[in-house]
Amino acid sequence: MEKYLDLANWARRDLFEFFIGFDKPYFNICARLDITNLLALLRRRANVSVSLAYHYFALRIANEIEPFRYRLREGKVIVHDVINGGTTVLLANDSYTFAYFDYEEDFEKFVLEAGRAVKEAQTGNHPFKPTNRDDTVYFTVLPWVSFTSFSHARNWGREDSVPRIAFGKFTKENDRILLPISVEVHHALMDGLHVGQYLARLEEALKKPEDYIV
Repeated sequence: MEKYLDLANWARRDLFEFFIGFDKPYFNICARLDITNLLALLRRRANVSVSLAYHYFALRIANEIEPFRYRLREGKVIVHDVINGGTTVLLANDSYTFAYFDYEEDFEKFVLEAGRAVKEAQTGNHPFKPTNRDDTVYFTVLPWVSFTSFSHARNWGREDSVPRIAFGKFTKENDRILLPISVEVHHALMDGLHVGQYLARLEEALKKPEDYIV
């Protein structure tokens, strides 16, 4: 169940009040994740989508880091118990749409349900209608570009505080496979410290994916 954050006693209250009025209150950090061990594990499970696998890890760790569950709502801060996911899906006509899926701690269940959502988005004849729910993380994938910087389109006229995470094209370096990642968040809700914690936990999980995929 969602709840309101106690702003009066929040250690970041001054930072919240400072950044909330910015015209562009978002910041973006790009990094590269070592997914060598994840790919090695998935080679023994050819039926599992690599893309959905790293979506699982990214969403699981986002749920672990509390500020990633903060959202702005009418000048207050909501704390969601659980946040879910949405990702871009490329269509046959070179356009794209969105697929939305719930977070599941169980890897097999997540991949199954998210895979169904992606397939429905690819094959269905639904109107392009992005969700208005804020209990999500927006994902996108650019498998053609190993980017080192990234910026998202934004609507400055509304309280948009949903984190945006982008993945890029794999690269190989010293026998390791690296995945570019971009994390964009609202500075009124979190700082570089929290994004750093997120990326560190994600790196840690990807080093031992067998702890999550049984």
